Amino acid sequence: MPRKIEVCLSPALIDLYAIEDSIVVVIDILRATSSIVYGIDNGAKAIIPVAQVEDCLAYAGCGYLLAAERNGEVVEGYDFGNSPFSYTAEKVKDKTVVLTTTNGTKALHLARSRASQVVIGSFLNLQSLCDWLSAQEKDVLLLCAGWKDQPNLEDTIFAGAVIREIHSSFTEFDDAGVAAQDLYALAKDDLRAYVGKSSHSKRMEALNIEEDIVFCLQLNVCTAIPVLEGDELVALKKDL
Repeated sequence: MPRKIEVCLSPALIDLYAIEDSIVVVIDILRATSSIVYGIDNGAKAIIPVAQVEDCLAYAGCGYLLAAERNGEVVEGYDFGNSPFSYTAEKVKDKTVVLTTTNGTKALHLARSRASQVVIGSFLNLQSLCDWLSAQEKDVLLLCAGWKDQPNLEDTIFAGAVIREIHSSFTEFDDAGVAAQDLYALAKDDLRAYVGKSSHSKRMEALNIEEDIVFCLQLNVCTAIPVLEGDELVALKKDL
């Protein structure tokens, strides 16, 4: 059957896409979706994305881990932010994390209101995600979280990597997807160097979190695909 795969370069553009029957892949490479994938892969029971820092407080004192990030930094008074190194098995296994971030959780909330299904993508679970998407019979929208409604390099590059991997499973493509593929072709031989051109990479370097960038650009170190079920991101039960 004909299948369409599109790329939305910013959450500000999501209303332009008909996604009621589509799988939406939310992408925030540096760092929210990378950390979500890593946390679920490491046995977190669930991750609850909330829109505002204040929303985390409703979960205080109930046994949840509270994670809040704004502008690349941990919000004071919270357990941690969105560094993948906070989502190790030692810290999150069998626990539920309540998470809010500058860009990623905003994109998740915009997608959930209309999408048929919402899943999480990162370089960490690229192959697992692509294998699963290829096996589905739905259109796909790759939603880049960007930076404060502006497009960014790292999310667009990842969208291009997905399309390149599963191109043969689809019959319709948009221009943003073509551009994303071309960008990935330029970046793939040295992702770190290419992503180093990005504005968010420079923000993170200024915060001395270079190791987070390197970690988030690793390929296929996780197999979990987080899927939104109700208010929670949990591990997708794959039929593959």
